[in-house]
Amino acid sequence: MEILDCEVLTGNVNLEEEVKYGYTSDLLSEVIGKAHPDSVWITIQSHLNIVAVAVLVGIKAIVVCEGKTVDPKVVEKAIQEKVAIITTRENSFRTSGKLYEAGLR
Repeated sequence: MEILDCEVLTGNVNLEEEVKYGYTSDLLSEVIGKAHPDSVWITIQSHLNIVAVAVLVGIKAIVVCEGKTVDPKVVEKAIQEKVAIITTRENSFRTSGKLYEAGLR
């Protein structure tokens, strides 16, 4: 995650996992239907349901954009479920672009 100006909220959870895909959406139903397992999800959503969706799909990390605050309960659940949560002040468009340039598809 060196390419992003970000903060990892979940410690070392899944940071060593290889991901090949990224998906950007704020609609949970779209993520459930279209995101790949073993991917990074870029969103502005920060509520507890993002962890449930990530687990359902097999997403390894969630990047919460635009400096949104993530409740400690969400972080705690993400750690339990082994889903990394990363925050950045960048918007979803710029974040997606940086991850695309890094090779995620």
